[in-house]
Amino acid sequence: MRTLLVTGGAGFIGSNFIHHVLGEHNDIRVVNLDKLTYAGNLQNLKDIENDPRYLFIRGDITDRKLIGKLFQREEVDAIVNFAAESHVDRSMLDASPFVDANIKGTQVLLDATREHGVERFVQISTDEVYGSLDEDGLFTEESPICPNNPYSATKAAAELLCRSYHKAYGVPVIVTRSSNNYGPYQFPEKLIPLMIRNALNGKPLPVYGEGKQVRDWLYVEDNCRAIDLVLQKGGVGEVYNIGGNCEKQNIDVVNLLCDILRRLTTNHELRTAIEHIKDPRGSAHDFRYALDSSKIREALGWKPEVNFEEGLVRTIEWYLENQEWVENVITGEYQEYYEKVYGDD
Repeated sequence: MRTLLVTGGAGFIGSNFIHHVLGEHNDIRVVNLDKLTYAGNLQNLKDIENDPRYLFIRGDITDRKLIGKLFQREEVDAIVNFAAESHVDRSMLDASPFVDANIKGTQVLLDATREHGVERFVQISTDEVYGSLDEDGLFTEESPICPNNPYSATKAAAELLCRSYHKAYGVPVIVTRSSNNYGPYQFPEKLIPLMIRNALNGKPLPVYGEGKQVRDWLYVEDNCRAIDLVLQKGGVGEVYNIGGNCEKQNIDVVNLLCDILRRLTTNHELRTAIEHIKDPRGSAHDFRYALDSSKIREALGWKPEVNFEEGLVRTIEWYLENQEWVENVITGEYQEYYEKVYGDD
């Protein structure tokens, strides 16, 4: 049985990916290393915590001593690195945690990969490394990297480290750049879960500026399938765009969300709760992201399967059924859950 190390596996995409891998592969054992920052939640994985093919370790990817011991003890065959600070607004308040986790942490993992002969290292990146698009065109894997905020700059730097380790030392790195993910287990500071929670609690729905920023949306399960394909069959040294081919203005996303919530609940008209606020990112708020995903479609046979409205309905239904999860994440009760189940290592 092969051992897959997933870093940041208690977060949004990481936890969905672990569920996917354990559901699709009987010959893979998953070791989940997560620091359990505010966005990491062990309740995301409560249903598999007793699976003999799953092991959770609390730890920081910047801790060289811990990483060295882990690689020796667990005999890691492959890595998927989700561990990162990932919110643009937080990065503009203080970039230091982003430099530590996204750059230094990636370097520590790359060094361990090189030392222990790991077969594959998949670096999870973002379309934000490209910077902003005008109204036309798509980013391809050959487009220049041009990040416009500290978060995307640290993700771009991590990518360049990965490239250099592949070129200089032959480390078997593959990079994925995905568009905006949405779905279950997303921390409610991101657009869709924030709007759902505020709407359910009768609070304003804050939209930056006129809400005309354009994002390409991708249901998280589709991204997990793509990452799995890259892990199993992707070309070493390659970069793969993973896009949903689903461009939406932020205001249109919020309006559709309001309409679906109105159908699924007893709430009355919700669009009146939309509140346009000053954009704190200013010129650092990229206007448009859009990816050309033809490379992964043609090379690996992947395509998104969940259309946006269907995915949004699934997402809203999940949050309606798991409102306690949302409140626990916000209040920090999941930390008490960790101490109760795993103790203080």
